Amino acid sequence: MANGGMERFLGGSPGRVALQLLVLCIVVGMILSALNIDPRNIVHWIVGLIHRIAAMGFGAVEEFGRYILLGAVVVIPVWIIIRLLNIGRR
Repeated sequence: MANGGMERFLGGSPGRVALQLLVLCIVVGMILSALNIDPRNIVHWIVGLIHRIAAMGFGAVEEFGRYILLGAVVVIPVWIIIRLLNIGRR
């Protein structure tokens, strides 16, 4: 990637983005510390969530697939209609 492509990808110069991320990490870290939230607790919660999802078995995956199909029945036609209406306006 050229430097311009990198800046476009990052949303600014790499140094500036790194500084913004550092400041954001400090602020979020202070807030989490004030709330007495430990990073290990977050990791344990995520691991536990994955274990619970795995324990539910493939029935949960099937149900999730149903939700996707049910939503797609409504969302895809509406999206196509909106796209067609926008093409007509141009």
